[in-house]
Order: sequence, then structure tokens, then C-alpha cells
Amino acid sequence: MEASLLAGGKGERLGDAAQGRPKSLVPIANRPLAAYQVAMLAAAGVDRVIVSCAAGQEELFEAELAGLGSEVVSVGEPEPLGRGGGLRFAAQARRDSGPLYALNADELIDVDLGALLAAHRDHGGAATVVVAPLPTGFGVVEIGDDDRIAGFDESPKLPHWVNAGVYVFDDEAIERLPERGDHERTTFPELASEGKLYAFRHEGVWLTVNTPKELRAADEHVRANPDWLAVAAKA
Repeated sequence: MEASLLAGGKGERLGDAAQGRPKSLVPIANRPLAAYQVAMLAAAGVDRVIVSCAAGQEELFEAELAGLGSEVVSVGEPEPLGRGGGLRFAAQARRDSGPLYALNADELIDVDLGALLAAHRDHGGAATVVVAPLPTGFGVVEIGDDDRIAGFDESPKLPHWVNAGVYVFDDEAIERLPERGDHERTTFPELASEGKLYAFRHEGVWLTVNTPKELRAADEHVRANPDWLAVAAKA
């Protein structure tokens, strides 16, 4: 099986913390961020990972992500194509048809990829999206009908689910990805309206790395949990 990693992020919001590297190669616990993704994919049986990156960075990604259990092939976008366009562009380098894992390369998530693929095959849709509960940074005040405060929840999760940036695409979904732009604005709404898009709920770890604060949190989490994604640490 093959997978695609979206790795075109520049890490501009990370500032000096990016150390001048592409966002997906910023170190987390002394390993490139995307290395955790590749090792996790390899453990799930993925033989070949196609990395969609900026033109001129192909050799850098292949060198940094080598030896993790999957063949890594980088394709450089000739110009920024957007997330949907980047996925479509990378898919042109596939050797096989059938289900394709697709992930954002600049996040850490411990989703069960085997269970995700099994669920995708069971429901027979064109694509499956991993969704996670929506947290909020604000504490919530619990108020009774008489306006009496009943309590506080400092770490609530709202009753909504958000796209966690991990997918399984079948051939139909890949063919309908835009050449440029965001698949969440085109392909996904179209598939949803046709009843061909499904969700896979994930309530485990999901760490985005967009700011220096999030980078520190991800680094601290991996160092404090050496067994988390242990296959990546051992690769």
C-alpha cells in the first residue's frame, strides 16, 4: 500500500524555532516531525510514501526520511497548488490503484491506521476522514436553569468534530481532487452530498505544530511519553 504526505508548509509562524527548515522537518525530540508519520505508516504496512513538497526540497526530504521502513519518494510542486492540488499532484506518482493513505506531514497523531483502513473498506465510500473532538482553550461555566453556577470545566471538549488531516482515498476521490485549491472546499462537500464521504472518530493524541508554543508542547509530549509511537523512535 502507498501513502501521501502533504509537506509543503514553510513554517513561517514558527519563526526562528523552525531553524530555517521546512515545517515538516522541524525536529521533535531530535527527530524530524514527518519521521513519526513515515514510521507510523511503515508499521501499518505502507511500502511507499510519496511526499508532496516545495520544488527544490526533494532530496532533503528523501535524505531526512530515509531508513524508516518505507520507500520515500518526494515530488516537488512547481508552484503552490494548495492542499487538494498537492494531494492530486502527489497521487500522480503512485504505482498502484486502490486505497491511499493521505496525511498532513506537520502534525502528530496516534490514530490506528489499520482500523481506519478496515472501516473505510467496510463502508465502501470514496473517502474516509479522521475526525477528532473539538477542544477549546476557554474554561466553561456550568449554569443551572435558575442561573446558579453548578461548576466549572477547565478543559472541555465541545460537542463537535473537526478534520484531523488524516484520510483514506479511493480512486474516485483521488480523481476528483482539484488541480489547485483545497479539497475541503470542493471534493469533500461534493462527496458528502452524494453520501460517499465517511468519518473515523479518533479521541487519542492529536498535536498540531503551527506555533512555537505548539512545537514545545509536541516536543515535551514525545519526550515524556517515550513509548508513544515507539516504532518511530526505534526506526
